[in-house]
Amino acid sequence: MRGLLIIISTISIVFSQYNVYDINNYNYFQDSVRVNSPIPMFKSFIFPGWGQFSKNDPKWKPFLFFGIEIIAVTSNVHYSKKSNDFKNSFESHADKHWDLKRWYENTKIIFPDKWSDIIIGTHKLGLKINGDYFNTNSLVNLSNQYLWSDIEVVRDRDFYENIGKYDQFVGGWDDKFDNPFDSEGNWYSEKKGNVESVILTKNKNHYRNLRYKSNINSHYARYAISILMLNHFISGLDALISPTNVLQKNSKFSIKLTPYKTYNEGGVLLNLSW
Repeated sequence: MRGLLIIISTISIVFSQYNVYDINNYNYFQDSVRVNSPIPMFKSFIFPGWGQFSKNDPKWKPFLFFGIEIIAVTSNVHYSKKSNDFKNSFESHADKHWDLKRWYENTKIIFPDKWSDIIIGTHKLGLKINGDYFNTNSLVNLSNQYLWSDIEVVRDRDFYENIGKYDQFVGGWDDKFDNPFDSEGNWYSEKKGNVESVILTKNKNHYRNLRYKSNINSHYARYAISILMLNHFISGLDALISPTNVLQKNSKFSIKLTPYKTYNEGGVLLNLSW
């Protein structure tokens, strides 16, 4: 028993002489963390592939980002031009084949029992008379006060949308008039879905097709812009996080096991640089 007490006392004295918080009691080495420069990132944000090229990345990287940039820019220019060409075509077609007075007169024929309600309608076209502005919901009264030559329809974005979209304005097209409620002839009705039908004329249908082509090409042009922006972002991010050739040679990944000799415990030191 006495021997055991001597051993315990000796161990206590030894432990009390060892400072576990003193770094000099451990084997260690110190390394620095290498952080990539943000300059290549900003280069690639400005011009995709530039940052990768300046870092001597594999050649396919800058060519890939640069190629996407060229394709996106070219696509945007191409589809924007097509959209604008179709826009000029459908506006020219409407200016030639749709007339305000004709709309007023034909609406009386197409909807004899409710023509004035159709004129007032839920949608409106802008009117201009001697520098003053009105809407078509006042056309019944305005037509009694002014000559038709004095009443000018405002051909703005709403005008070109409304005359192709709503039955309310179908009477303005100059197709030779026939029954608009059958499924054949110059004027005809077309089923849209399970319930709704739309009144068309040959000129109105051609107009709608031109407008659709303009809109779809406009969507393609916007998609190209989205790809362009995404390409800048991804190229910049890649230039920031991917290591350069120099960094790859000097980067370190080390694990060192340093036993705490007094306590017979082990510690792990992990130094990482990238």
